[in-house]
Amino acid sequence: MEWYVVHTFSGYENSVKRALEDRIKGKPIADLFGDIVVPSEQVTERRGKKTVKTNRKLIPGYLFVNMELTKETWHLVKNTPKVTGFLGGNTPRAVPASEMARTLGQTVPEAEVPQVLPDVTYNVGDHVRVKSGPFANFTGEVEDVDRDKRKVKMSVSIFGRPTPVTVDFAEVELVAS
Repeated sequence: MEWYVVHTFSGYENSVKRALEDRIKGKPIADLFGDIVVPSEQVTERRGKKTVKTNRKLIPGYLFVNMELTKETWHLVKNTPKVTGFLGGNTPRAVPASEMARTLGQTVPEAEVPQVLPDVTYNVGDHVRVKSGPFANFTGEVEDVDRDKRKVKMSVSIFGRPTPVTVDFAEVELVAS
């Protein structure tokens, strides 16, 4: 079996994949087909204040079919709704194995890299200085520590009045008393 590139209507890659899988089921030529892949990658996007993981298609309008190319398999794929044809026209050429390995390697979701967290712990009553953010260079006393969220609630003096401020551990540093 070899990999072939199939051109589809843009935005219909997943529905073409499902339709092709349904058409292959129960046919005597089902053993001539392998995997059907829509090349995509998982991407983390920011939408407003939320972080959302979505799948983004690497090559919109195309999918990869692992199959043995015969007249029957060619016609089955070509006559699937929303398929415009094979890359290469009436005589499609197989994608080299090295190219497919590289492309399929991109579609495998990457393992998340664990975030290195500073091992500094703050206690109620510590004097800290804000290093960054809107309250940079303000100093104050720690009133509450949320270790799960890695946040410190502290009181800073703004215009001579104590004001409660919540900041991340990474944004503050201990001040020598």
